[in-house]
Amino acid sequence: MSSTRYELLAEDLEKQGINVSEVKQLLKQQHIETPSWGYGNSGTRFGVFSQEGAARNATERLEDAATVHKYTGVAPTVALHIPWDITDDWEALKQQAADLDIGIGAINPNVFQDQQYKLGSVCNPDEGIRRQAINHMLECVGIMNATGSTDLSLWFADGTNFPGQANFRQRKQWMYTALQEVYQALSPDQRMLIEYKFFEPAFYHTDLADWGTAYLIASKLGEQAQVLIDLGHHPQGTNIEFIVAYLIDEGKLGGFHFNCRKYADDDLTVGSVNPQELSLIYHELVTAELDPNTETDIAYMIDQSHNLKPKVEASIQSVCNLQTAYARALIVDRDQLAEAQAEGEIIDAERVLQRAAETDVRPLLEQVRVEMNRDPDPLTAYRKSGYYKQICQARVGGGGQGWA
Repeated sequence: MSSTRYELLAEDLEKQGINVSEVKQLLKQQHIETPSWGYGNSGTRFGVFSQEGAARNATERLEDAATVHKYTGVAPTVALHIPWDITDDWEALKQQAADLDIGIGAINPNVFQDQQYKLGSVCNPDEGIRRQAINHMLECVGIMNATGSTDLSLWFADGTNFPGQANFRQRKQWMYTALQEVYQALSPDQRMLIEYKFFEPAFYHTDLADWGTAYLIASKLGEQAQVLIDLGHHPQGTNIEFIVAYLIDEGKLGGFHFNCRKYADDDLTVGSVNPQELSLIYHELVTAELDPNTETDIAYMIDQSHNLKPKVEASIQSVCNLQTAYARALIVDRDQLAEAQAEGEIIDAERVLQRAAETDVRPLLEQVRVEMNRDPDPLTAYRKSGYYKQICQARVGGGGQGWA
């Protein structure tokens, strides 16, 4: 790392009125949760693509997540997917995570993969299948209690493919009744994060299709229910940063699944296609975070299945992209922006955001990592560590969980 590059950047930012010390402190406190399913073999609707060294069980997924945190310093928790990460001893898994210097994050029930969910889970016309889905979510609340997790992260594939297939209002009532029962099982320090998706696998209608339906359900349930935004779950051209601001203002933005998509899937590396959109989203997030009159408690999580890229490397790359977006949002001159907005100076307001988005913040991030006793280049440091060769040699055989 060139200290001169950092010093020049820091000097320029200070001239703009940016407190570089405060920016660095916030960057050191950044918390990005990686998903266990990002470390195992996974695929698309067409098949599973196996990789050497892919994690085969929850223990190995924790090892990979801890490795990402080791080199980035800002990924201290890992989300679990049940039953993919099921174990007979949750206390032992929790202790393993602690020994690896990470923690257990959100618990994600799986109510979409089994054959009985072909016509839906909590909105299935079969009462017995609806009960099975509810019981599984209650089981996941028990896992939260055992692991210390505070977030129950819910996504449903429920929907229909053909007109007349189902009664929309009846399904809405089934959805609310199911979530109400699960909500009542939460302890006071836990919350329910309700995710939505525009379409897929349901192509005629989806029961939780957009932020409005998720917001409505969360509002009816109570304060411990909030909306989770997944960046890949919107129609093309959706202004996601507006949704972010609206939900924050309502106190209902609870979580983020960061990823990226070009068309219909959501498993591309965050920031890989439209980094400008990511910068604008982070601007809204940071503006709220820095506002003393706004309360935020947002879980920043990655939701990606790395089917082609090496899994640990892809996770490190994703975390680094989020660090970059956060840094750029932190150096926005908000006083100048507010002045331009108040005066109706549209071009000047836009230029404030552009200047931050176009700033090369790599020297700043490198300095932050050095001060955190991390290598300034996480991906290169990981590649030199020999970890990938080690797991390729150790993880031979075994079926794996999840898609595999």
